[in-house]
Amino acid sequence: MTGSVTQEVRLRVNGGERSAQDVRPHTTLLNWLRSQGLTGCKEGCAEGECGACAVLLARPDEGGPDERGGTRLEAVNACLVLLGGLEGQEVVTAEGLGRPGALHPVQHEMAVRGGSQCGYCTPGFVVGMAAEYYRPERSAGDPHHGPNGFDLHALSGNLCRCTGYRPIQDAAYALSLPSDADPLALRRAQPAPTAQPTHLSGPDGEFYRPATLADALELLTVHPRAKLLAGGTDWSVEVNLRHARAGVTVAVDGLPELRRLTWDEHFVEIGAGLSLSEIERRLGQRVPLLAQWFPQFASRLIRNSATLGGNLGTASPIGDSPPVLLALDASLMLASQAGEREVRLSEFFTGYRQTLRRPDELIRAVRIPLPLAPVTGFTKIAKRRFDDISSVAVGIALDLDGQTVQRVRIGLGGVAATPIRGHRAEAALTGQLWNEKNVRAAARLLGGEGTPLDDHRASAAYRAAMLEQSLLKFYFERSGMPL
Repeated sequence: MTGSVTQEVRLRVNGGERSAQDVRPHTTLLNWLRSQGLTGCKEGCAEGECGACAVLLARPDEGGPDERGGTRLEAVNACLVLLGGLEGQEVVTAEGLGRPGALHPVQHEMAVRGGSQCGYCTPGFVVGMAAEYYRPERSAGDPHHGPNGFDLHALSGNLCRCTGYRPIQDAAYALSLPSDADPLALRRAQPAPTAQPTHLSGPDGEFYRPATLADALELLTVHPRAKLLAGGTDWSVEVNLRHARAGVTVAVDGLPELRRLTWDEHFVEIGAGLSLSEIERRLGQRVPLLAQWFPQFASRLIRNSATLGGNLGTASPIGDSPPVLLALDASLMLASQAGEREVRLSEFFTGYRQTLRRPDELIRAVRIPLPLAPVTGFTKIAKRRFDDISSVAVGIALDLDGQTVQRVRIGLGGVAATPIRGHRAEAALTGQLWNEKNVRAAARLLGGEGTPLDDHRASAAYRAAMLEQSLLKFYFERSGMPL
């Protein structure tokens, strides 16, 4: 099923082969790199908020609009990556980009433009900037990004507390495109490493990376209390900050059966193991509500690892994907050895961090029915515009027949023990004229949905007010009227 037990993980780091010995199942890539003397990778927060530990991973560049194939160099938080999942993989740290006397172009621009002071955050910024430097789609003259095609949002997960961001922006906008002789640019044309089956065992548990979905389901049957690991952006925080340990961890992000995205006349099906960045590239603008939501989900560093399966499986009431997918009337495909069943997302959450998923099941895919509602919108209320946990999140999908509401779906997060639908507001609008009077009446009902609480993010009264305002904002923005 998974091969023999080993305590060794073999991977390629900065172009050289390395063997990590006596690896425990909960060892993070960050801690191992630092033990190897690669201390440019630093711990700032241990929860993926600061970017000080960013590294590049070589991943398949597949499924994009031009079907390039080859390798994509993506920046991820090393503090959230378990070393056991990197058997046979390739990692590049800040030390692997350049060296004294032969700086990488990113390092050179950061140095000459004053992009570093204390230097603690600098390696992470350099890695994040390098990922964007090598992004295959980047081209000078892109009207949506900088003059050299650089997307500053690539650095949204990196924090600096002393330099100030203007010199860092200057360095980013000074970069040209990689030269034809650049080794990492050339690396992009070669195949990426594939996920390798792994089984680690130690005093604090076991780590499995099965080869197939069938193997994973067999493991869940034998170990019903196993922790399913996809992107690790939630569970690894528990490992780091609360020293949580799972008796058995099963990594499913590399399973081919969870990495498919298919589109037919009835639905679009999105594999639960695809990262949000991969889904964003593969879908483009074909699902406008998702396209609007992606940039507001955490940071690029997080989106390069986080998956829909993980975000939904944690069943957090403040997860950002449920409101959007509830508005899209999505269903989940749950797989087990007994077969597969489809569960509507609106019925999936049963209580605080509780769902209908049985211990022997995993989320294989998210299914969105077609045709899509033509009018959609997403509102996220948070203390920061980007890279923050939402106080309230609202997804809306609207079908109109002339000026009459044929169907409306409103997904809500942050206002109850589970993500919910705004059923009362939906019922008040359905069959009614889409006008200010009716929308205001429905908005008042929406403000009373759920059971919002007072906490450190927002008061219950504020959350209720934001629900009401989100529907009004949606109406006025789409009616071309001033707010």
